Amino acid sequence: MSAITSLAQQPDFAIWSNTISKTPPDWLVKPVSARAAVYKSADGKDVVLYNGLVKRTFRITPNVACTGYENMSNGQQLLRAVNPEAKVTINNVLYNVGGLYGQQEKAYLLPGWVNHFTGATGNFHVNEITANIIKPRLNWQCKTWAYNKKQPTGVELVFHYANNLPVVKDVRIAVHYELYDGIPLIVKWVEITNSGNACTIGKVVNETLALVEEESAVVGTPEQMKKQHGIYVETNYAFNNAMRYDISDQTTHWQTDSTYTSQVNYNYQTPCVLEVYPEKVTGVVLGKGESFKSVRTHELLMDSYDRERRGLMIRKMYTTVAPWTTQNPIFMHLVSRNDDEVLNAVNQCAATGYEALILSFGSHCNMEDTAADNIAKWKKLADYAHSKQILIGSYSLFSSRRISDEDDVIDPVSGKPDAAAFFGHAPCMGSKWGLAYLGKLKYFMAGTGFNIFENDGPYPGDVCASTTHPGHKSLDDSQWKQMELQKDLYHWCNENGIYVNAPDWYFMDGTNKIAIGYREVNFSLPRENQKLLNRQNIYDGTWEKTPSMGWGFVPLTKYQGGGAEAVLEPLSEHLEDYEQLMVQYYGAGVQACYRGPRLYDTEQTRQAVVKTINWYKKYRDILNADIIHLRRADGRDWDGIMHVNPQLAIKGFVMLYNPLKQTITRNIQLPLYYTGLSYVAIVQQEDKSPASYKLSRNHTIDLTVTLKPESYTWLTIQ
Repeated sequence: MSAITSLAQQPDFAIWSNTISKTPPDWLVKPVSARAAVYKSADGKDVVLYNGLVKRTFRITPNVACTGYENMSNGQQLLRAVNPEAKVTINNVLYNVGGLYGQQEKAYLLPGWVNHFTGATGNFHVNEITANIIKPRLNWQCKTWAYNKKQPTGVELVFHYANNLPVVKDVRIAVHYELYDGIPLIVKWVEITNSGNACTIGKVVNETLALVEEESAVVGTPEQMKKQHGIYVETNYAFNNAMRYDISDQTTHWQTDSTYTSQVNYNYQTPCVLEVYPEKVTGVVLGKGESFKSVRTHELLMDSYDRERRGLMIRKMYTTVAPWTTQNPIFMHLVSRNDDEVLNAVNQCAATGYEALILSFGSHCNMEDTAADNIAKWKKLADYAHSKQILIGSYSLFSSRRISDEDDVIDPVSGKPDAAAFFGHAPCMGSKWGLAYLGKLKYFMAGTGFNIFENDGPYPGDVCASTTHPGHKSLDDSQWKQMELQKDLYHWCNENGIYVNAPDWYFMDGTNKIAIGYREVNFSLPRENQKLLNRQNIYDGTWEKTPSMGWGFVPLTKYQGGGAEAVLEPLSEHLEDYEQLMVQYYGAGVQACYRGPRLYDTEQTRQAVVKTINWYKKYRDILNADIIHLRRADGRDWDGIMHVNPQLAIKGFVMLYNPLKQTITRNIQLPLYYTGLSYVAIVQQEDKSPASYKLSRNHTIDLTVTLKPESYTWLTIQ
């Protein structure tokens, strides 16, 4: 263990225990002063990750095992037993990475027991421990307005492992832990490096935690019992177009523990072991000098069952570790037939305060056409847009299309390119066509200077049984390799200042925005329906997404059917609906795809758009802040949302709507806890005189608001 001298500069754990309070302030309201750090115990047996909000303790001799995982906000100890630090299958043999043995009682873990635990022959054994500051995940180049432009800070702790068994002596495993400042979040991943003959990496479990059970049940299956709510887990391996992570997740597995013999469940069926791994990755060949990096597991400790608070914590995670998700340019979705329509749209964007133009699906831009004359044409148009300070980009579809028998996904059952993909027929990203597609996109964007990319049908997780596609070996590695190819494209975009809309959960790998969640055919319904449905979509789609992470939709022209009652064109004839739809979205901080050939048709329409955009920009910071959900739209009474940020001068911004055809006066209670205000709130309704309100003991105020028929209003809180 002499190699652990790399931790010599880390402070003694006794310093932490004597000087830092165990009861931090509410980190969602007031920043925590403690910084993330690695501490060592005086006897050299333990290493501790701590940032004032989470404390994770590791025994490092005779091998490494996590012996404590504590939420400092509520004092909850999540760990009940020791487990290996990871589990890796190499050439069809399972190896534990780290781990200590000897615990008999698995319901709880006493620190005194750990001194008697032993290592195990055959496990990967720690031979070095290093610590350093966190390095940026991506070299993010931000070219748009963003709510947060700062990369996260914190510390990284790495345990390095080796194994003396002849069959794996050339394999090294590093288990990484990142702890961030100001948030109870640890990110963990495993890196495997091979310096010998080629080997095959099978299932890699990069996290395995024996957690305290959420509830006890004498009988019942794991599916019937609740999982641990004290920890939220998310990895960068999610897909299926659900617009929600929990449904898109491919890696979180709750297992039972038959060695936990004192559990209440008679059949030992309590789901109390968390394991993280992608299920369909079973055989990735690692050649000499090559390395494999597992999924990145984000572990966010939760201190409440309250839906709003849990959502705020998750939203803070995205804002912290993926700050690019806070970029939120004001964009138009142009349906173009020729270059002149593009020039006109650029001019209209510049004349109204819009910041970006996306060539929508059905437009005349083909990013797969890399001919010199096509590149030159779109570069000229892009240069013009940039001269007007307008970002420009285009739509491209990957999946949900048939290419050829040679290039499409091969069904593992039939061995043919049957309609077995997520979207039926679909190309394999590892096929010749798929690899060429990725190359063409990069070539086109680099050559034209496009700085927005809308990738529809990104890789959706299809497995492919082909053994001839150059981008993967076989079925066993097809999902992993395709996922890596898709991520590489998004990394490239992120690091080249290209903003990405993609309807799948690639946020942790560089994408900026996903659909907020809607049913497309609803945009063929009458405008009256759309207004209320859009507010429902906003309300429902912002529990775990920040406003900037989701896009909505406004059909300026016919979309998915519908008649004249569904569209806004001619815009000047439906100006009231157009203006309210804009206010609903901008008032929520959510960008919508305004899809059509133009933003205005008359000077009156232009002025209405300018007025709304100027209003949005005036309050842009607070309108991009987290949403507190007040009342969901149901058409029967008022509905509304409230933005909050205790760090801004305007700490709250309320949007209220009256869908009824008569004037209403309502007494509304506003929950102001997350504004950071404690005693008095200054509330101003639009341009009216401000009024002072004293907060109740539960941080609420009551105010009376009158709303005209089918109208809206807003209030600022300071």
